[in-house]
Amino acid sequence: MTVTVRFAPSPTGKLHVGNVRAALWNWLFARKEGGRFILRIDDTDRERSTTAYEDGIKADLAWLGLDYDDTASQSDRFDRYDAARDKLIADGLLYPCYETADELDRKRKLQRARSLPPVYDRAALQLSDDERKALEVEGRKPHWRFKLSGEPVIWTDLIRGETTVDTASVSDPVLIREDGMYLYTLPSCVDDIDLNITHVMRGEDHVTNTGVQIEIFKALSGEPPAFAHHSLLVGADGSGLSKRFGSLSIEAMREDGLEPAAITSLLAKLGTADPVVPVADLDDLAKSFDFDRVGRAPARFDEAELAALNAKLLHETSFEDVAERLQTLSVSEVLWNAIRGNITKLEDVAHWRDIVTGEIDPVIENKALTDEAAALVPDRLDQESWSELTQALKEKTGAKGKNLFMPLRLALTGEQRGPEMGAIFPLIGADKARARFRGERA
Repeated sequence: MTVTVRFAPSPTGKLHVGNVRAALWNWLFARKEGGRFILRIDDTDRERSTTAYEDGIKADLAWLGLDYDDTASQSDRFDRYDAARDKLIADGLLYPCYETADELDRKRKLQRARSLPPVYDRAALQLSDDERKALEVEGRKPHWRFKLSGEPVIWTDLIRGETTVDTASVSDPVLIREDGMYLYTLPSCVDDIDLNITHVMRGEDHVTNTGVQIEIFKALSGEPPAFAHHSLLVGADGSGLSKRFGSLSIEAMREDGLEPAAITSLLAKLGTADPVVPVADLDDLAKSFDFDRVGRAPARFDEAELAALNAKLLHETSFEDVAERLQTLSVSEVLWNAIRGNITKLEDVAHWRDIVTGEIDPVIENKALTDEAAALVPDRLDQESWSELTQALKEKTGAKGKNLFMPLRLALTGEQRGPEMGAIFPLIGADKARARFRGERA
């Protein structure tokens, strides 16, 4: 058996961290097992699906490094769904219902008032042919429901363990709307059968739907895949993320300057027992993927943790890995190695490049000290020049510690914090250093 998984976004919006986490986990599992990762575009909703959103989804996956082995679009497969529909109708498992949304809502309210579960009562199955014709003459169009067995559906979930859905407590699901449009459930089952999907990994909000789909798989003579339902993402405070999907879209994160590896490193480990550490290589992440390490508690997504991880990733990134991206910023390898430990996003290098190679207005906190420093700057600077200068100043002025180093840093960089001065002092250069120590713009 070749492990085959799928990621099935709807092109009705932008990818966000919640659904990208599902895509990533499926990709990691497939790559670890030497299997296949399929991108399935769930575009049966013709009114809301757009090519622009589909292109955006593909661009986001490419940026994250999540390549796929094949693609499929549901809009190309209506003939297969029609064939499945006809089989289910012929087998007496798909039946027409004529209640309006208001009528169904009233039924549910009455059931709740009687302390009964709001499960569809299958009244449509009691209609005679004449009654159905009369309703259609009246102008009503049927929606179609799948007839559940009313028995427990049991499977061994790869994350949750033995899981049971009692279909007696679930309404027969609507598979086809009044306008003839297929809802998610039936096309998904047909696709999983046709594409030989072996494993379905998705959020735990689909558990009940899985019980339903297992019965549909069997009704279509298909073998249900193995299922794994992971916990959902919540905010750092435990609240839901739904209202913040815009700012948490992958597109927004890319535009904000975050590294794709920071996002994948975090999402790969959220909800697992493994520590979150920066991992630049997706193949290395795949090797460590393990269902046994996945927990059941909601996974907390913290933007501050992502920012810190992004910074740490850059601090560990070699010049070779970013050289192409740094060409437009005119940053050399020596400068990169000097400043990378003080950036949180790659764009921050421009700030330190300008401080080192451009002009600044120095901050003079102790003019006597910086004047002495200007006089002691040698004509040629190397990696030892900073320690030699500060040692000479210490001996000559008696200044030490913060009282020595802070005035010098402020004069040379205008900043209270930053890269190691020993690394950037030679890059600033002797003439510029002397001028800045004297308080001159340089």
